[in-house]
Amino acid sequence: MFRFLHRQTMRWLLLLGLGELLLLGVSLTLATYLRYFNQPDEQVLYAHHLQERSLAFAVVILLGLVALGQYQSHVRTSWFGQLARQVVGFVLGGFGLFVMYYVVPQARVGRGVLAIALVLGFAAVTGFRVLFLHLLDARVLQRRVVILGAGRRADEIHSRMRRQSDRRGFSVVGFLPRAGEALAIPAEHLLSLDVPLAVWVLREEIDEIVVGVDDRRGGLPMEELLECRQLGIDVTDLTTFFERESGRVQLSLTDPSWLVFSGGFDSTPFRRLSKRCFDLGIAALVLLLTWPLMLLVVLAIRLESGAGQPILYRQERVGVRGKTFDLIKFRSMRTDAEMDGVARWASKNDDRVTRVGRIIRKVRLDELPQLWNVLKGEMSFIGPRPERPQFVADLTQNIRYYNLRHCLKPGLAGWAQLRYPYGASEADAVEKLKYDLYYVKNHNLLFDLLILLQTVEVVLFGRGAR
Repeated sequence: MFRFLHRQTMRWLLLLGLGELLLLGVSLTLATYLRYFNQPDEQVLYAHHLQERSLAFAVVILLGLVALGQYQSHVRTSWFGQLARQVVGFVLGGFGLFVMYYVVPQARVGRGVLAIALVLGFAAVTGFRVLFLHLLDARVLQRRVVILGAGRRADEIHSRMRRQSDRRGFSVVGFLPRAGEALAIPAEHLLSLDVPLAVWVLREEIDEIVVGVDDRRGGLPMEELLECRQLGIDVTDLTTFFERESGRVQLSLTDPSWLVFSGGFDSTPFRRLSKRCFDLGIAALVLLLTWPLMLLVVLAIRLESGAGQPILYRQERVGVRGKTFDLIKFRSMRTDAEMDGVARWASKNDDRVTRVGRIIRKVRLDELPQLWNVLKGEMSFIGPRPERPQFVADLTQNIRYYNLRHCLKPGLAGWAQLRYPYGASEADAVEKLKYDLYYVKNHNLLFDLLILLQTVEVVLFGRGAR
């Protein structure tokens, strides 16, 4: 179930989250004693169940930060941008606390205590995050990685993982070229061995060897790699390393044998049951929370388009195992958007979109009727987005492994929607497929929950909407 957490990157994110959870809990405890410093009787009264209240406070605020993408390793933004996200995360968490206090009055704390706790918590989380990320970026604490190979495959790491956020938690010491390999790595990044490999990795304090040679047939020093494994050095295939550290499957490195033997693709009866229960529970909850908004959307479409014009829009999409179904959305385009019958990608500032449609697409309200597709079992809440049959036919012919995304039910939200903006071309479809395949291989209940929480950020900031 926790297979996707085996990534080294997720380990430092987990440490960051646990550290901030502890600080948030301490903030409420400290706020209680500060608020009633001169009122010992009140202090004793509010000290009852303080640990439980502190834990509840910390968990709700942490969920607000998760929802704003504060624990995504791929986020590349300025410190001001991170601080802005943190502010919104605390606001969202504060709203969640008010809801919790209404549902569970026993968890309630005074307004003064809550205000002090939010201020202390914000300062503590900010300071801890700055210190933690500074230490994480310090080379002395990073895993030291060496790449075996210096050809085309090894260049994928050099060219595609250049940014500090791409290499957070590890540093590439260099590349070890193999005899007869066409070099694609600049000379300043190449290494040479003056001693056997096992001796060299111990001397250089290497933590992991990533095998990235272009031709593995007879070109690997298996005896030396085995000796390194016995010394406790991790030996990882380049495709697996890239998947683990980037959260996507790099198609240029992938071959059928890796997909067969790399694990994942969990389709056990227990997993299918847990995913279906998750879908039904979340769809019912979202429907309960959003039905007033859906009524407002119906009214807005009717006022703009007039009586007799359709409110809902049905469109054929490709589902699990290639079966088609009718996806339901609120109509956001003119009724004559595709009168010629030709399927078109939605474009930026598409003139076919109505005024109401432009608003509801921006905040994703047009997607809400798909809850009915989820309840019927045609869609899942989390999964690859369903595409139209015309697009799927073309993409399957032109993009390798595209059909693998159909081994799961399509989703209302998904990993690709979090990691990549709106796709409206074949090139975009290739990029999104990398994330869809990562999800298909590594999906589990906890992963679904994290995607659901982080989807809040997509809705709040309108990322990827057209």
